Amino acid sequence: MNTNKSEDNVTESTNDIGSQIFYHGTKANLMQGDLIEPGFNSNYDNKKKALFVYLTATLDAAIWGAELALGEENGRIYIVEPTGLFEDDPNLTDKKFPGNPTKSYRTRNAIRVIGEVTDWQGHSPEQIKTMKENIERHRQLGIEIIED
Repeated sequence: MNTNKSEDNVTESTNDIGSQIFYHGTKANLMQGDLIEPGFNSNYDNKKKALFVYLTATLDAAIWGAELALGEENGRIYIVEPTGLFEDDPNLTDKKFPGNPTKSYRTRNAIRVIGEVTDWQGHSPEQIKTMKENIERHRQLGIEIIED
C-alpha cells in the first residue's frame, strides 16, 4: 500500500504497492531483477552522477525518458518496483506540471526491474527534435535540467 505524507510529499513503498505499475525509460540494457541505483551517470548528463533514480506511473513519461536519454542505443522501457521511499519529481511537478499529472517520482533507493515494455510507440521525430532543442537551449542558458 502507498501512503502519502502530505507534509513532505514522500510516498512509502512496501511489498504491496497495489495495482500501480511504475516505469523507467532509459537506453541501458537491463535484465529482470537488475537494480537501478543512484550514484551512476545520469541518463541526461554523462558528467554528472545521479543522486536520484526516476520512475513514473505513465507510459508517456517513460517514453520521453527512453527517447531523451544519452547514447545511440535504442530506448528501452522497464517495468520497475521501488524498494523504498519515493517522492514527487520536483523537476516536473514544481516547474511544469503542478499536481503531478505525469505521475513522475524520484527516489534515493534502488528500483528493481521486473519486466520490460517491448511494444510501445515513440514520439514523432519532430517532437523529439523540439524537445532536444529546448533542453539544449536551457543548457546554454545555464539552467539545470535536473534539480538534485
